[in-house]
Amino acid sequence: MSNIISIQNLKVKLMSPRGIVHAVRNINLDIKHGEIHGIVGESGCGKTMTAKSILRLHDEKKVMYDGSIIYEDNKNIFEMNKKELQNLRGKEIGMIFQDPVTTLNPLLTIGRQLSEMLIVHLKMSKKEAKARSIELLESVGIYPGSERYDQYPFELSGGMLQRVIIAMAIACNPKMIVADEPTTALDVTMQAQILEIIKDLRKKFNMAVMIITHNFGVVAEICDTVSVMYAGKIVETGTVNEIFHYSKHPYTQDLINSIPKSDEQEKKLVTISGSPPDLRAHIEGCAYAPRCKYATTICQQTEPEAVKLTETHSYTCVRE
Repeated sequence: MSNIISIQNLKVKLMSPRGIVHAVRNINLDIKHGEIHGIVGESGCGKTMTAKSILRLHDEKKVMYDGSIIYEDNKNIFEMNKKELQNLRGKEIGMIFQDPVTTLNPLLTIGRQLSEMLIVHLKMSKKEAKARSIELLESVGIYPGSERYDQYPFELSGGMLQRVIIAMAIACNPKMIVADEPTTALDVTMQAQILEIIKDLRKKFNMAVMIITHNFGVVAEICDTVSVMYAGKIVETGTVNEIFHYSKHPYTQDLINSIPKSDEQEKKLVTISGSPPDLRAHIEGCAYAPRCKYATTICQQTEPEAVKLTETHSYTCVRE
């Protein structure tokens, strides 16, 4: 399978009042057509910065990019002009944002917001766009679509709003969806329904999906492959089976060990001691070394190279 997205030596620097934040520090990642790839890690590790870079959604007056993001093997997204970017966003790659309340315009009906996408990207008439919008709403479980079409965001629950965002993301039949924490604000039942919708859409349209999460349960439920991020870098990548059962990086292992177990309810939860490093400062050696129980002098002085175990499994650590 060919790659729909190939991230090559990506660095993202964010200008802040307290200095330059090295939010993403030289990552490489390939996502194949039809694949669901998860990016998992603690808050602030660079997951969302990476995801938004694919569509260049950052304020480029405050953000500096380095490296390249190649779309469909031949188009560098960082070299696209304004018109090409507009065509990419929504039509080629859809985005499911974390908080639908802040994503949707509270002054416009659900139907109008959906229809506008179809009119702009697919040049539909208003009548065609309305019919397609109703069809999209019902395809993500919002019934009756004709009534919901005329409702405003405040009239729908959080779960319904997230379904609307998914409908907007798939409106133009994109080849890929970037989903940023799509289930965070939802209850367990609604989370399962949203994940099921995403799986069904992948199966139906062969869409690639990049899903950003801090929840390994989501990874186990929906992903084919997964990358673990720490302090702006990918420390391990593999299939879900490789990451859960054959993980090599100490951070990946510590994350998995900290997942609450159903048969250990009375025991104290396992946590990772210490805190992630300040991404404004220069990081010498392995960023995880101060928190790692296996760390040696070489870990604190030398940044580890990537070790490739299989075609799908690699990690960055000096431990074998």
